[in-house]
Amino acid sequence: MSYEPLALTPELHRYLLDHSTAPDEATADLIAETRASLPDNATMQVGPEQAAFLRMLTAVAGVRRAVEVGTFTGLSSLSIARGLADDGRLTCFDISEEFTAVARRYWKRAGVDGRIELRIGPAAERLQELPDEPHLDLVFIDADKGGYPAYWNALVPRTKEGGLVLVDNTLWSGRVVDPQGATDRAIADFNDMVLADPRVELVILPLADGLTMARKL
Repeated sequence: MSYEPLALTPELHRYLLDHSTAPDEATADLIAETRASLPDNATMQVGPEQAAFLRMLTAVAGVRRAVEVGTFTGLSSLSIARGLADDGRLTCFDISEEFTAVARRYWKRAGVDGRIELRIGPAAERLQELPDEPHLDLVFIDADKGGYPAYWNALVPRTKEGGLVLVDNTLWSGRVVDPQGATDRAIADFNDMVLADPRVELVILPLADGLTMARKL
């Protein structure tokens, strides 16, 4: 049976959002504040449907230990933290005190700040502070694109068998099909690297700007 890929028009995207569970007040306010106060950087924030997916996936998978690389103003971390098991913990890595100050406010407002540890500094270095053994149930990578291979190779060995590694922006507005610029090529090369990695099985979901979901074998 053949099929045609669905073209997600702005109207259809609006329908998608309108027919999904609406964000709670804290989430909606965080989205609005980021867009209003950081208009030049707001595209770094995950989409509302992606935030909902992260929360639901975290809950369904029974995640207790999670890591995020690239926190920005905290929408993805807020979502993951809300989906964690009762004794769950999320460790976030970011380089910006300014952006993550917004995240801290919303974590506290939502009552999940006790579940989250934020480590400021270059993630490629600070990830080495994590225990070497496989202990992570969920990883979410959404940071500088050139750093993706280093983050992947630091975190896949630390992920439990059956654990999930999620990587954002892996369709890169479609430019991975015919990469031209340096970032286009970096994402395309990363996708090729991940596809060839025997440690995982994976699928790229056409969610927001493309979300790779890999399961550790």
